[in-house]
Amino acid sequence: MKTFGLIGKKLTHSFSQKYFTDKFERLKLAEHQYVNFELSSIEELPELIKSQRPTGLNVTIPYKEEVIQFVDQLSQEASEVNAVNTLKINYLSDDIEIIGHNTDVFGFRQSIKPFFEGRHEKALILGTGGASKAVEYVLKKLGVEVTLVSRQPKQGQLSYEEINEYVIKFHQMIVNTTPVGMYPHSDEKVDISYDALTNGHLLIDLIYNPEETQFLKEGKARGAKTLNGLSMLHQQAEKAWEIWNE
Repeated sequence: MKTFGLIGKKLTHSFSQKYFTDKFERLKLAEHQYVNFELSSIEELPELIKSQRPTGLNVTIPYKEEVIQFVDQLSQEASEVNAVNTLKINYLSDDIEIIGHNTDVFGFRQSIKPFFEGRHEKALILGTGGASKAVEYVLKKLGVEVTLVSRQPKQGQLSYEEINEYVIKFHQMIVNTTPVGMYPHSDEKVDISYDALTNGHLLIDLIYNPEETQFLKEGKARGAKTLNGLSMLHQQAEKAWEIWNE
């Protein structure tokens, strides 16, 4: 049996297992399985790899940055982003080699193509975790001026209290990379001045469960274009599959 899987702290929200299980059935890969591995600490990863011997792993909240300490080699994008969401694991004669990749970059870039317009020259990114780093990387490559928003802002970042109507007006793209509003806490939303949103705004939420978060509902109610994270999930998953099979 060839094992693939997802590592994270809580995985009840994730669609990855179903996505790959359906894919394996469709391709008639009966000897393949995709397993959710909930880790209370990233320190459990070496033992997981030793006991389960997976060929590849996806990495989600909150381990996209912490996992780097266990990686032997980083792809160029993972190195530049400083976050990893895909591991390719090679079993050598007397050692195990772990290569870290970032397919969030590919997934986000592909998912926003139909929505990205010239007026989206300034963006707010809500959150500063591993997913945020991939989004920032892509947007800067597209020439977008990016401002990060954090509960504990560092120099050059904004706090949520500072996201007033004026800031919203001058940032036509807002991307939520935090888990706020994710199942099972679907009634929650990030605290910003939603009344300042217009039909010129594009709101992107990397969450895909629920399909429409409160964040996106607030935007849609004011005429903004909205995009959830499902397309990004599919795109990054296919990129991971390509990497695992190289």
